[in-house]
Amino acid sequence: MGVDETGGRSGREVTAESLLATAEQAFLRTEFDVVQPLLQRLRNMFGEPDTDPADVRYGTLLAAMAARVENWPKAVRLCPDAPDGAETGVIHFLAVSALRELTWEDRHTDAGVAAVAIVLWAHLLDEENSDDFRALLTGRRGQALPDALWEQALGRLRGRIADLLRALDARAGRDALAAWHTAWEAECVDGVIVFSDIPTDAGPDALIPLVDAAWHLVDHGRGADLLSADTARHPGFSLWPEDTPARRACSVPLTRALADRGRDRVRGGRWSEALADFGTAAQLGHTLKSDEKDAVIRAWRNVGRGRNGLGNDPLVRIAGLEQAYVLLPGDTALAAELTAELLRRGKQVAHTDPLESRSLFTRALAVTPRDPAARAELDGLLGDEESFADAVRGMLARDPACGPARRWLERHSEERAVALAVSGRMDEAQAAVREMLRHKDPAQTPLRKNNHTLISLLLLAARRTDSGSRDGLERRVELLSTAVTIPSRIQDHVRENLHEALLILAEHLEATAAPSDVIELFLRDLMRTGVSTRFDKVVENAFVLRATVRKRAGDVGGAQRDLAYAKAIGDGLPLQAPLFGSVPRKSRRDDPRQDTLF
Repeated sequence: MGVDETGGRSGREVTAESLLATAEQAFLRTEFDVVQPLLQRLRNMFGEPDTDPADVRYGTLLAAMAARVENWPKAVRLCPDAPDGAETGVIHFLAVSALRELTWEDRHTDAGVAAVAIVLWAHLLDEENSDDFRALLTGRRGQALPDALWEQALGRLRGRIADLLRALDARAGRDALAAWHTAWEAECVDGVIVFSDIPTDAGPDALIPLVDAAWHLVDHGRGADLLSADTARHPGFSLWPEDTPARRACSVPLTRALADRGRDRVRGGRWSEALADFGTAAQLGHTLKSDEKDAVIRAWRNVGRGRNGLGNDPLVRIAGLEQAYVLLPGDTALAAELTAELLRRGKQVAHTDPLESRSLFTRALAVTPRDPAARAELDGLLGDEESFADAVRGMLARDPACGPARRWLERHSEERAVALAVSGRMDEAQAAVREMLRHKDPAQTPLRKNNHTLISLLLLAARRTDSGSRDGLERRVELLSTAVTIPSRIQDHVRENLHEALLILAEHLEATAAPSDVIELFLRDLMRTGVSTRFDKVVENAFVLRATVRKRAGDVGGAQRDLAYAKAIGDGLPLQAPLFGSVPRKSRRDDPRQDTLF
């Protein structure tokens, strides 16, 4: 004969399950003075349940008992992360108690209580569990609700919970990333709250991980809320001095939100702001997708212009084009437009601000190397600058000890020597070198020709160029190719530098530009085939790729020529056979035939 759950004699054997079920039913009948002895007996006879779902039911019941006497720290600690399997009536009691606790104006409501309310209500209102909840309420009402009224009631209940959480967020000043309302939405969708992860001194992001909040906002069309919250936390989208793992994890949803807002701003005609968003997203590691590139193109075509399409603000336009150029470095139309705008603005300020004008022309030449208009304008400015240099020379003649004048003329002569050498005016470049040396050391008489110094200036200028952009790499090749034409005992060293720069530029073009750009670099005949196996391979691949493009476009002859050139470069053969007789096989190092490709 067994002992019944209340301690009397019975024919039914007592089990852990029977004690737990009896305790749950006593709780639902509000016989709270019976619940605790039953649970104590359960622990004494069988120990605490440690298997699903008994442990979940047991923990939920203990949490509900703790909440009943307002011991919320204990209730939060005991409440299971996922109440699946627990008695619906016990869950409902605990959920209602937590929600009521949150509504008290004169009490401290911490994140743990909010988490209990959010997790349990999300569980009760979930479609998979709503039948149990409906059955509970139907039993208490004594009659069922029609389906339409039931769905309406659920909607209102969800809305009231959301409104309460929004009000609490507003009262506490929580932003969208820390908001209890965001945690409520995320819990309803993905179930992201884990009680064990909530610290006792709950901080502003304690309910759910920051990255979960960020992704929820982005995935549910609230990217603007995410950006507003993050901007308030980290003004200016700096690269986050507190570079924590959580911040790094949030960079991906942040860039997604920025790109989404960039597209929206393009649709709204806010061109500069759109380019700024795409630029910031790229800075944080985002790679533009095809539709985002199309949005950038639309933005740069319109940035800085009035509604009628005419020029409106040249500075805004140049700034926008520069932003777009960083995003689309291989867009030739964009490069041409930026160059034209730089030249146009440079001419406008040539007489009022020569220094800015010079900077604009220099930048135009960097965007489009060897641009004749930019070169002509820059050369013209250098001529105008000579009048100012003459005035400084006069000052130095009157006061030979004037150090600032001497240093200015030294720098001026150095820059002029490099610019003149690159433009092919070697005699004038040598004269500028002599003047630089004279100002550096007035006691020394410079040589008539000082090739070594001029080469050194070109090498120094090459080292100072930007090695991360196509413009900088193009400029470096231009400077080194000029230096290699100047006779000197260090010419082999200069040529090695040029070959290294050519390879780096070729690999950059291979990764970011069209195959024709690589081929054009090769046809400049700055490095023979056979000098660099890697350079030859890049060129060979470029011809193969262009052949594929030509074949798809129907240009079969052009495709065949490109494949022939690729094979010749790969085999180390001359690219053009002589008219009479055969050609003996040469080493690739002796092959000078870049100029016979077309």
